[in-house]
Amino acid sequence: MTLEPRRTWKERARQLKLELFALLLAYKDQRVPWYARLFIICLLGYAFSPIDLIPDFIPVLGYLDDLILLPLGIVLAIKLIPPVVLQESRVQAQEIINQGKPRSWGGALAIVLIWFLCAGVVALLFVRWWW
Repeated sequence: MTLEPRRTWKERARQLKLELFALLLAYKDQRVPWYARLFIICLLGYAFSPIDLIPDFIPVLGYLDDLILLPLGIVLAIKLIPPVVLQESRVQAQEIINQGKPRSWGGALAIVLIWFLCAGVVALLFVRWWW
């Protein structure tokens, strides 16, 4: 038994991280169309959000969104971005990752605030429905 399959999975995970970071950099580029930017920001919000469409504790289906929906979303986002911008973003992402792990506290705070806002709206609707 070899460790080759494990290595390919790790490599795929690294590639997925690189692609997500490249999409973040491409999102900031003015040459990307508005509809692609909207799709990218929704995809990145979903990818980095702690809340999944299908919770991970549900057997088999829990990881289905992570294994199928996220890669499909990345493929679609890549097709929406001009090739020149995507290539520049990939090179820039690789350089930043090689320097150390990138952190975005502002991005993390924005995602947390969005989820709190959504939870507040749901709670408000529930209270209105209950009374």
